[in-house]
Amino acid sequence: MTGTVKTSTSFSLASKVKDYFQLIKFTLSFTVVFSCIICYLLAPNVVEFDWWMIFLLFVAGMLITGSANAINQAVEKDTDAVMKRTATRPVADGRMSQQEAYTFAILAGTVGVFMMGWFFKSDENAFNWNAALLSAFSLFLYAFIYTPLKKINSIAVLVGAFPGALPCLIGWVAATNMIDPLGTVVANGKQFSNAGGWILFAIQFLWQFPHFWAIAWVAHGDYSKAGFKLLPADKGPTRFTAVQGIMYSVLMIPVGILPFYFGMTGMVSMWILVVCNLFMVFQSIRLYREMNAKAARRVMFSSYIYLPIVLLALLADKIR
Repeated sequence: MTGTVKTSTSFSLASKVKDYFQLIKFTLSFTVVFSCIICYLLAPNVVEFDWWMIFLLFVAGMLITGSANAINQAVEKDTDAVMKRTATRPVADGRMSQQEAYTFAILAGTVGVFMMGWFFKSDENAFNWNAALLSAFSLFLYAFIYTPLKKINSIAVLVGAFPGALPCLIGWVAATNMIDPLGTVVANGKQFSNAGGWILFAIQFLWQFPHFWAIAWVAHGDYSKAGFKLLPADKGPTRFTAVQGIMYSVLMIPVGILPFYFGMTGMVSMWILVVCNLFMVFQSIRLYREMNAKAARRVMFSSYIYLPIVLLALLADKIR
């Protein structure tokens, strides 16, 4: 009997852990925090891998992103329940109450934002208010503006692109404690432009449009059932959507040259970014020509591959 109780308890605990992994959308959160960490390491004054600081940034980032995703699932409980891809989420499925999700979100968000300010302070400042406030703003924008806006207007995608790209700037600001793009960062006796954080923000900001519209194209039926308006055209997947994807993919080309232009990285990574951006343009054009879910999936999977290649290339080619 004792063994049965222990087994049952272990099973219950494992199920609860699994539910929390789903609540924070672990894979999505990990991707977001990955961008934050790479951009932190790209800051000129971070000259070596301090694994303890990287770990703290990972934990803080996961708490903040997890908090936003928990609020998202609590708010969208009913709409998640009608979509096949989200029906098994813990709040939508009834395995977790909205109150529990909100309680977790408040605790996780508060601790995460505090960690951003406390552990990433500079010698001159007792608290990194820039990183903490940016983190709080990103959480608020995603959870309370973007989330409800998805049912009102497709401009939600534009609004959501800001918190989607802010982790890049947050990572940079965590390292430099500077948000002013016109400022300078002193490292190894040299001065570097603080515009780097904003450039990284711009790269991830533009990347989100072909990426997310490809997802919305593939999942249009599910999204429509839930009342979400996420494609730029009211009639669903149209050539207008495909043209928008091409436009943002083209804009990624000049922005991808900026890290080299501002002395953040070398020429090797610049050419890697150019090739990756041209590939995204090519896949977006294919979507325009073929106008089907298969082509949209190509854009979607290309965008998944794009981001880690670009960020790791920039880090490997960083000018220290």
